[in-house]
Amino acid sequence: MNYLYKFILILFIFFISVNSSNSEEKTAFINIDYVIQNSNIGKKMLTDINKLDKKNIDNLKKKNKILKELELSINNKKNVITEEAFNEEVFSFKQKVQKFTEEKNKVINEFNSFKKEKLENILIKITPLINDYMEENSVSILLDSKNIFMGNNDSNITEDILKIINNELK
Repeated sequence: MNYLYKFILILFIFFISVNSSNSEEKTAFINIDYVIQNSNIGKKMLTDINKLDKKNIDNLKKKNKILKELELSINNKKNVITEEAFNEEVFSFKQKVQKFTEEKNKVINEFNSFKKEKLENILIKITPLINDYMEENSVSILLDSKNIFMGNNDSNITEDILKIINNELK
């Protein structure tokens, strides 16, 4: 019994003296969307994207308006012209609608690729700056803030990165 008591006491002292491990890796988070929207280079990119988007929308609206007017015109001629001529105009109209749909899809795909390319170019430019910041401040893990539920404000490096990007990339 005496040995069991000593064994438990030694085991208890051993577990009390063992420290929990503390990680030396520094973790930080960044709101990359905020950085892109508020950096000078990001604002320029967003302006270019919005201009192209507005131009595309205006062109598509004009063409859509023309098609609606043509449809109305065909409907007004329905009882005036022969059935054969009416069917030819309807067939022609359907071809124009199909062509418009194809053009619209092409414009959307081109716009999405343009937007993706611009975003990739910005990320290529800012990634080295973020890497340098991480090395200088011994940050080993960087997370996007939209994937973090809660974190210490000291770990948020968004404003620091934004200042660096605005100073380095003009």
